[in-house]
Amino acid sequence: MTWSVRDPEVSPMRVEMLIVPDCPNGPVLKERLVLALAGRTDVEVAEHVVDDQAEAERRGMHGSPTLLVDGRDPFAVPGTSASVSCRLYRGADGRVGGAPSVEELRRALGTPATGGADRSAGRAGRGRLAPVEGGLRAVQQAVLRSFATTGAPPGQAELDRAAEPFAVPADRVLAELAAEDFLTLDDTGRIQAAYPFSVTPTEHVVQIADGPTVWSMCAIDALGIPVMLGADAVITSADPVTGEPVRVEFTDGTATWQPATAVVYYGARPGNGPAAALCCGYLRFFTDRDTAEQWTGRNAGLNGAVLDQAEAERLGADIFGPLLAGPAQ
Repeated sequence: MTWSVRDPEVSPMRVEMLIVPDCPNGPVLKERLVLALAGRTDVEVAEHVVDDQAEAERRGMHGSPTLLVDGRDPFAVPGTSASVSCRLYRGADGRVGGAPSVEELRRALGTPATGGADRSAGRAGRGRLAPVEGGLRAVQQAVLRSFATTGAPPGQAELDRAAEPFAVPADRVLAELAAEDFLTLDDTGRIQAAYPFSVTPTEHVVQIADGPTVWSMCAIDALGIPVMLGADAVITSADPVTGEPVRVEFTDGTATWQPATAVVYYGARPGNGPAAALCCGYLRFFTDRDTAEQWTGRNAGLNGAVLDQAEAERLGADIFGPLLAGPAQ
């Protein structure tokens, strides 16, 4: 797979992602790479799936995922052998994760720092697919499928059925999902949101073809719903500066934007807490880049980037596309 953010008049930087099949950290690296490249017009990005040691050696892959910049791995430790094993990265703060941070990617790519929204839609770049253990994924998927088919979260009986094979009470699973920011609960333990869906009305309305009309938590969440469900859908929202409508229609996997100049701002406020509190109000559609920049200029302390349509679609697909793609266990 290849995607481009380059200006045809400029000799492009070549960036390659090397991953093994179904690498859980592939989407994490993609999300962070989108943020790290926001605003760049001189980069061509390719993704390669590597499934054997010989190809890993030929391509210079030091575990999955590996990022090559003009053929060089900027994160490789000298003497590291080629490998198709899972790769871990140690950040400047000593923490170990499945991909470099946004700021580390910016440094490797020579992109100026923008205070990017590292805590945005995908759980600070950790992805939104819950672990299989303890019934977390089974209950998460039951919740998402209920929203997709009825427009509302499931009842207690349905939650109990999803959790039963794991011998864990459904309420305990919900509490853990909430603690890890896969969904949010009210004070009584009822589901208020399960990214990308919201129980309460938001400005982002998604009409699912042959299905219900739902609200999404933010613009990126809205763009992820058609991909997650493999369904046609129409997204309607509004520019918060002008009030003018923004419409995105997905048909057979292709999105058509109105107006054609529309963009998405992908941002967050500093702090700790769930995405619903820190960033969902700051991931919004705009009719053009000018109004997005006007709006961000009025919001002091907001960190993020303006994404073009392809970047926003790709981010929504990377974060939410895998959530219902596989079995719960």
